[in-house]
Amino acid sequence: MASTKGIVEYRLTDHAEVEMRRRQIDEVDVAGVLGAPEQREAVRKGREVFQSRREMGDPPRTYLLRVFVDTDRKPPVVVTVYRTSNIAKYWRAEL
Repeated sequence: MASTKGIVEYRLTDHAEVEMRRRQIDEVDVAGVLGAPEQREAVRKGREVFQSRREMGDPPRTYLLRVFVDTDRKPPVVVTVYRTSNIAKYWRAEL
C-alpha cells in the first residue's frame, strides 16, 4: 500500500463530474477522501486510487468511496469516482 498522504489541489474531469452527479456523490466527500485518504494505492504509473470508508445515503450506510486520480499531472486530475458497499473486495489490510 502506498503512502496515505493526501492532496488538496486537484481538477475534476467532465467524466468525473457526470459520474458524481449520476451516483449522487458530493464534491465535499471527494475532497475529504483526497485530503485524508484511509488508503492510497497505485493502479499504474501515474494513476492512483484514494479510498476511504464513508457513511452515505438515507438511511446512512457505510460505503467505500474510491477516487481515481492521475497524479502525474499538476494539479492532479480526478478521473472518476464511485462508491461500493463491497468494502472487503477493495480494502487492503496493512502489512
